[in-house]
Amino acid sequence: MHMQMNDLSPIVVHARNVTLTLGPAENPVEILRGIDLDIRRGESVAVLGASGSGKSSLMAVLAGLERASAGEVMIGGADFSALDEDELARARRGHVGIILQAFHLLPTMTALENVAVPLELAGSTDAFARAARELTAVGLGHRMDHYPAQLSGGEQQRVAIARAMAPEPKILFADEPTGNLDGKTSQAITDLLFDRHREAQATLMLITHDPTLAERCDRIVEISDGRIANERRG
Repeated sequence: MHMQMNDLSPIVVHARNVTLTLGPAENPVEILRGIDLDIRRGESVAVLGASGSGKSSLMAVLAGLERASAGEVMIGGADFSALDEDELARARRGHVGIILQAFHLLPTMTALENVAVPLELAGSTDAFARAARELTAVGLGHRMDHYPAQLSGGEQQRVAIARAMAPEPKILFADEPTGNLDGKTSQAITDLLFDRHREAQATLMLITHDPTLAERCDRIVEISDGRIANERRG
């Protein structure tokens, strides 16, 4: 059954029989092997699995960074499985925020510019004011003019969170967001991520190999060998 979705639907992530096969046709590698998943508006869901389980690939497909080989992917009312690369980029813009383990900040731009410039490119008329608000919200109001090299790892990840949150996305994807940070910094960044998710009333999908981190989410989806092995409440 084809499921109709719109911005009023309580289901903002809808995946049915999603597969991902990479590599040459004569020697294909099955990464995802038939994933079914629904995530409701405002929910936090952890995708928990070991390295190589397919969890990051699942996020890439649901975030529109990678095309599924087959299956249905509906994200916030848009049929991602039917869109080309340009259309996917447009569908992501303003709707999907992405935070990765590597911070991916531009080294030649200040913290403020790293947050504001993507907003400007997306057509925002108040990009720098909004970036300043978001950096203040993540505790970096005093570090806006600093370059990434002048910031600690935790501060750089705060900038990355501000950059992801500034367009006010409906869905936030975070892939091992504390993977490059020490324990104490990881705890602070995790607290910040959940605070921003709640304040923005955004849906959060968190990719992690850490069961303790996963337990903070409303729901835990365990993935193994490209399939969902188990689902439970957090």
